[in-house]
Amino acid sequence: QIIVDDDDSKVWSLYDAGPRSIRCPLIFLPPVSGTADVFFQQILALTGWGYRVIALQYPVYWDHLEFCDGFRKLLDHLQLDKVHLFGASLGGFLAQKFAEYTHKSPRVQSLILCNSFSDTSIFNQTWTANSFWLMPAFMLKKIVLGNFASGPLDPEMADGIDFMVDRLESLGQSELASRLTLNCQNSYVEPHKIRDIPVTIMDVFDQSALSTEAKEDMYKLYPNARRAHLKTGGNFPYLCRSAEVNLYIQIHLLQFHGTRYAAIDPSMVSAEELEVQKIRLHTSSEQEEQ
Repeated sequence: QIIVDDDDSKVWSLYDAGPRSIRCPLIFLPPVSGTADVFFQQILALTGWGYRVIALQYPVYWDHLEFCDGFRKLLDHLQLDKVHLFGASLGGFLAQKFAEYTHKSPRVQSLILCNSFSDTSIFNQTWTANSFWLMPAFMLKKIVLGNFASGPLDPEMADGIDFMVDRLESLGQSELASRLTLNCQNSYVEPHKIRDIPVTIMDVFDQSALSTEAKEDMYKLYPNARRAHLKTGGNFPYLCRSAEVNLYIQIHLLQFHGTRYAAIDPSMVSAEELEVQKIRLHTSSEQEEQ
C-alpha cells in the first residue's frame, strides 16, 4: 500500500509482480466493481512468462484530473517513466484520460482497452453523478449489480461474476460512490492528444454493459487500433476467458520486445515467443475446424 498524495486517506493498493529490472511494466486498472486482485489470472500467467505486471486499486478520487495527478505521483514514486496500461471499463476510460493528461510529456507507451468507452455520456447518468456521494452503499451496489449479466451462463462466467460480486462487497461507500462519479461525470477523451499511442481494443460479442454504439465510438476514435474480439466473456473476460485475454495481451506487447519499452525480461523472450506462436497456430486451426 502506497500513499502519494498530501491526503493520508488516499491509499493506493497494488500487486507488483515479475522482474523489477523491467522499467516499462504493464499496469492493470480495474472497473468500478473491481479491486486489484481481479487480475490474478493475468498476474499469474504473465509473470510466469517473464513479464512485470502491476495490478492497482485506486483510492477515492472525485474527478478525473485528481485521479490523473495521483496516478502520475504514484508512477514517480515507483520510478516508472513509461508504462503500458490495461484498463477494464472505467479503468480503460481512466487510462485514456491519463494518456491525454500526460500527452505533453508522455508516460503511457501503449493502451489495452477492455470493454471500455471514451465518453461517459453513454451511461445517461451525468445528471446523477453529483449525487452518488450521498447514496448509501447498498444503493450504489444495486446500481453496479444492475449491469452484471443475468440468465443462464457457462460455469466460468458464473464463477467470474461471483468473484466480482464478492469484490464489490469489499468496497466501502466512498470507494463505490467515487468510482461511479468518475464513471458518469460528464467527460470524454480527446483523441488528438493520444493519437500516436499504440492501442488494442478488446471487447466481447456477447452480453456486456457496453452498448454497440459505445463500441462503435471506440473504433471510430482509434481507427488504427488492433482489435481483439472475444466471442464470449461478458463484462469480465479477464476472469472467465483468461487464456484468450492473456494471449491478446502478449500479442499486443510483442511489438515492444527488444526495445527499452519491453515489459518482459529479455532472457525469456525467445522461449516465450515460441510458445505464443504455438498457441496462435493452435487457436487458428481450432477456429478453422469450427
